[in-house]
This record gives sequence, structure tokens and C-alpha cells, in this order.
Amino acid sequence: MALKKTQKSLKKWTDQKWTTASGKKSSETGEVYAPKKTIAKLKSTAAGKKKLAAANKKKRQATAKGKQHASHGLHKGKKR
Repeated sequence: MALKKTQKSLKKWTDQKWTTASGKKSSETGEVYAPKKTIAKLKSTAAGKKKLAAANKKKRQATAKGKQHASHGLHKGKKR
């Protein structure tokens, strides 16, 4: 049986290796979770490093306010 579009999307999302930039738990560092490939791509350029740092700052601010999720912008424009 072929997978439906939503099932394919979930499978792709599940197969990705999600992590933080440091490789440690987000609860310990306050960093955002993103696919490993995305983090590597961001870390490879100066602009990407700034974007990752800004996302981490927003995540830490939201966490300090007691929020579980933060609109940090790393996933902006991605189909979900």
C-alpha cells in the first residue's frame, strides 16, 4: 500500500536527525532543535551563524518566560 502525502511527510520528518548546534539537550543549553543538515549549513557561513545565534536567543527568551515553543524563524517558509 502506498503512503499518503501526509504519511510521506511525517516519515521524512522522522528520518531526519534532529539535534541542537552543540549536540546537547535543548533543556540544558536553550538552543533550538533543527535537522542536523540544516545546522551544518547554517554553521558554514557567517550569515548562518548569526541566524542561528538569533534563533537561540529567541528560544532562550521564550524559555525564560515559561513557554515551551518559540517563534525563532529557522523553519519559516517551510511547508508543514
